[in-house]
Amino acid sequence: MTINQNGLFVESGGGYSYYFGQDLYTFKAIGEETGEAYALCEVIVAPGGGTPPHRHSRENESFYVQDGEIEFQLDDRTLAATAGTFLHSPKGQLHRFTNTTSVPAKMLVWVTPAGFEKFIAEVGKTVNGQITSAPPLSSEDLDKILSTAPKYGIEIIPPPPEQ
Repeated sequence: MTINQNGLFVESGGGYSYYFGQDLYTFKAIGEETGEAYALCEVIVAPGGGTPPHRHSRENESFYVQDGEIEFQLDDRTLAATAGTFLHSPKGQLHRFTNTTSVPAKMLVWVTPAGFEKFIAEVGKTVNGQITSAPPLSSEDLDKILSTAPKYGIEIIPPPPEQ
């Protein structure tokens, strides 16, 4: 679809939803609708959910915490972000986020330019119908995420080996 010159209107509950790990990503705007300028998604981060450390070579990523508390890492800094907090991670910056609490948290993620939504659509699990809890992440799912990430300019940093 090309960008609509009349704007974009997505009602509450609308968008394209995917489970990515334990978390629910609902894209309210995708590149096809914004002339590839940006993608915007709402993320519900499950307790213990989040991302591993990673960096994007193509997109800047901004986060606005709407509800709950999320721990962010930006390079070597660890920050606690509560509702109303805004963070920006420019392309190339190592970052991650984790919900370290016992309740879900919600945030908006704005990615410029668009493109990240295609990665989530490829590796996430499409939500069809009613949103329930996330299906478990299998070793095949993890392998698919790790092997697909470079195609989208995403470098996922593996955890250090356990000793």
